[in-house]
Amino acid sequence: MRALLVEDDLRVASALSSALRRRGHMVIPATTAAEALRAGPVDLVLLDLNLPDRDGLEVCRELRRRNADVCIIAVTARGEEQDRVIGLRAGADDYVVKPFSMAELQARIEAVMRRTARAQRAEGVLEVDPLRIDVTARRVWVDDREVSLTRKEFELLTALARQAGTVVPRERLLLEIWQTTFAAGHTLDVHVAALRSKLDDASLVQTVRGVGYRLRVA
Repeated sequence: MRALLVEDDLRVASALSSALRRRGHMVIPATTAAEALRAGPVDLVLLDLNLPDRDGLEVCRELRRRNADVCIIAVTARGEEQDRVIGLRAGADDYVVKPFSMAELQARIEAVMRRTARAQRAEGVLEVDPLRIDVTARRVWVDDREVSLTRKEFELLTALARQAGTVVPRERLLLEIWQTTFAAGHTLDVHVAALRSKLDDASLVQTVRGVGYRLRVA
């Protein structure tokens, strides 16, 4: 796996690089935002948010804009709840606060990569028990019951299923489905409520207050 390590503290970067390589990862180091944005395609980004030339949150947003599927884990000393919320909203899939153990970081890497692999496991088909979504045919089943969804409901469910188990920020859903972050009339909330009703299990789509929504995994 190709991992982009964005960390300006050379001591920390060296220790993380060595630990990642011992676990079989190919590490591409970057000490600045400019180097990070010049890097080629990778599977994983470990992103320090305190960079010397640019706010790491801006880098996170840009990396996410360029590649919706890349796994991004913010690795930072910013540990307040609001910092975590902002980081997730900026596009991070997970958020690890320094200091941390390598065992914890590796577990988080594996969890994020598993979620990505699960979403991409079958071409054109997403399966998140009890859901089966045929993306090509735009059909949805809950167990063996087919569910009829509107176009926006289907796009919403698919966006959540592609990152099942992960909180998807409201802003990202609005951008992906409505191409705006200023949808009026609580548009997203209304569609989530309709989707929950049609799936006949309100707990499948979970609200993460102040951040966004998450599709439950078994």
